[in-house]
Amino acid sequence: MFNIVKGTHDVILNEATKYTYVENLLERVAETYGFKEFRTPIMEYSELFLRSTGESSDIVRKEMYTFQDKGDRSITLRPEITAGTIRSMVNEKLFANQDYPIKAYYVGPNFRYERPQQGRYRQFNQFGIECVGVTSPFRDIEAIMLGYNALKLLGFKNITLQINSLGDKQTREDYQKALREYYSKYVDEMCDDCKERFNINILRILDCKVEHDIEINKNSPKIEDYYSGEARRDFEIIKDFLTDNGIPFEINSNLVRGLDYYSGVVFEYRYTSSQGKDYGALGGGGHYNNLVKEIGGPDIEGVGFAFGIERLVKLMEDDSLFNNEEETIDLYIMPIGMQNQKICFELATFLRNNGYSVDICLENKAIGPMFKKAERRNALYAILIGDDEAKNKTLNLKNLTSQEQITVKFDDLLTILDDMFGECEDEHDHHHE
Repeated sequence: MFNIVKGTHDVILNEATKYTYVENLLERVAETYGFKEFRTPIMEYSELFLRSTGESSDIVRKEMYTFQDKGDRSITLRPEITAGTIRSMVNEKLFANQDYPIKAYYVGPNFRYERPQQGRYRQFNQFGIECVGVTSPFRDIEAIMLGYNALKLLGFKNITLQINSLGDKQTREDYQKALREYYSKYVDEMCDDCKERFNINILRILDCKVEHDIEINKNSPKIEDYYSGEARRDFEIIKDFLTDNGIPFEINSNLVRGLDYYSGVVFEYRYTSSQGKDYGALGGGGHYNNLVKEIGGPDIEGVGFAFGIERLVKLMEDDSLFNNEEETIDLYIMPIGMQNQKICFELATFLRNNGYSVDICLENKAIGPMFKKAERRNALYAILIGDDEAKNKTLNLKNLTSQEQITVKFDDLLTILDDMFGECEDEHDHHHE
């Protein structure tokens, strides 16, 4: 027997249905905000991630799946989708012939070589958006609102938005200088990662999860003391709008996000379950100002965020946010006798072409076992056709909930089903095209 690769997982049957539900809802919300779908390759030249994600990020330093291909080129399985999405905009010259902003959404697998644990995999799926060519803080607000509203529509109730602003270029230069001065006194006693971060990207020290270093971080300089006038004004606009629109948020001065390209506002959506359990971050993102230029595009700004699909599905299961109705099919067709399989198969084809979900028994079984199969498939109705029915062009239609059965002419079947499922739709919101 072949084992699954460590850190990966199969998504099948009911779980796959949940993934599809979550992804479809997120896509629909993005489309209502004017975003269009982008599908980019899962592998890119490694240099793209070194340039865009930043050499100081943990992803680049520790987690990328990188290999030499047969042409001796360094290829990386994408650890995130932002860089590939921006690269596609540059390659397709969208910046030359499109009004700004360019609004993209995406769904797909990413790959990171990290320690597998509950709900964290080496191949995982992400949904995200990128809005590029941003000149107003209201675009940042639009991205934050899109994510917040999508989570509400999925059923999450106690969402807290954590936000911070990393300011503009001047802000960060002044702030990094202050951090360097502060941490130079402590760096020798900090963890190995922080020693590296001190030299590569000192902001990342604020993100350290080691208890001893968290204590040191508590007294570090705060970025808000270094904002330029413009950075402060933009952040105030965002905070005022969120307050006016009843979106609860907290300012977290240590929130820097894990990728080097962020500047301006950064944010995370955090969740507490109905039982009061703190699940931490559901996803997050932020504003960036030099990413597009790094990848070969013009010097323009953008904003984006991403959610992990695995994480959303897991938390929705834990907090009973899925509708627990089992998957059903509309009709299960039962040929009585092998000689009636052809006519039943033709009927199944006709009904499927008219938008009904249909399964059919094509094994030679007695009526009892066929009803058992219909039950296991959660069929709403059964159709039975024996020799007499085939000869008279009729069929028996049985409601598997009420057990009522009627005889119907082939020619009348579609009208009767449309009437029945129309009522069903009104009562149970049964979706039938």
